[in-house]
Amino acid sequence: MASFAVLTPSRTLKTVKQAEYTCVLCAEGCEPTLDEIVEVTFTISPRVRRIAAHDPETLSWIEYYRQIFWSSGVDLPDDDTLAKWVKETTLDSLELSAGEKAALSLQLPEGYVIVFDPVLHMSQHIEVKGEPTRESQSLSFVMTRDHVPAGPVQMRPGPLQMTLENRSNVRTLPGIWIVSDQVHELVGKRRPFLTAKRLLTNQTFRDIYRTDAIDVDQRLKITSLTFLFTDLKGSTELYERVGDLAAYDLVRAHFRVLHEIVAAERGAVVKTIGDAVMATFPTPDRAMAAALKMREALKDLRGDLLLKIGIHEGPCLAVSLNDRQDYFGRTVNIAARVQGLATSRSIFATKRVVNDREASKLLQLNGIAATPEKRSLRGIVKQIEIFEIP
Repeated sequence: MASFAVLTPSRTLKTVKQAEYTCVLCAEGCEPTLDEIVEVTFTISPRVRRIAAHDPETLSWIEYYRQIFWSSGVDLPDDDTLAKWVKETTLDSLELSAGEKAALSLQLPEGYVIVFDPVLHMSQHIEVKGEPTRESQSLSFVMTRDHVPAGPVQMRPGPLQMTLENRSNVRTLPGIWIVSDQVHELVGKRRPFLTAKRLLTNQTFRDIYRTDAIDVDQRLKITSLTFLFTDLKGSTELYERVGDLAAYDLVRAHFRVLHEIVAAERGAVVKTIGDAVMATFPTPDRAMAAALKMREALKDLRGDLLLKIGIHEGPCLAVSLNDRQDYFGRTVNIAARVQGLATSRSIFATKRVVNDREASKLLQLNGIAATPEKRSLRGIVKQIEIFEIP
């Protein structure tokens, strides 16, 4: 799915497996990155109440586009404005039952025209240029489920006899569109939508779908995710000093506080390893806010305990590992190594985090000046600029 139009509807993330999805309407391919291309939507269950979108084969031509084809990320106008837009940009449209065939007589204008069916996601692009002709031109548009992408054809302005045939087993809704500035203006209006990345960094979603979000053979790309690692320094000595039961209660209390803060900043705890926590956030400023709150909340936890915190942002892969939704890649490794640098109450973060506009504002509001230093990280070839946040 894309923020422009729904390329492929999926009931779960497990079905998002292609290396590339192609939008035949705009003739562009896109990699299914979870933070920009894969959109999550919710609708009421038909067991509760049926709505028109539960039966897309009953929707009118324009309502199919509005409710099924266009992504919720496209800010569509009201019904009257949309109807006017359709009238001005559409040469013709029709509904074809399974196996039905129809013929249309059109007058091609100079410019760019697309024959498109939103049900099977099939198109034919037409470049209309040259001297106008009075001779009738012909074009056949055969709709099938297993169609091969077709390149653009060239025609001259003038009459066109078009044959449309539906060889699929479902109703199709082919239309002939004039690609104009009005089309680009319509689809260019965006509104926020729920990305798969935001969903995977939601604590409630992770708690409910711990093992069912991603398939074991999937490697789903995320272009930007912020990782926060924490670890308790001095916990081993604490067990020796106060005993297992008292130390365990203290560590559990620390985990509870961290979980609450992560969830409050729209993040999610990926896993705990011993006394360490790995969490993700959709943006660097959320991770930074969480880190500052953690440090403040745990400063009086116990005098001989220290919470070490490291933050890094970058691309990664969402995977299923050890029966849980996890992350893999260089960004994860760097974030873990940055946390390992901490030896005091200072938070350590990479340049990508500190230079984030919202994270930088947050530090300024708190009167904090981050100090940069080139550091070597274990397993990382080049030195990285690390900022200490006192």
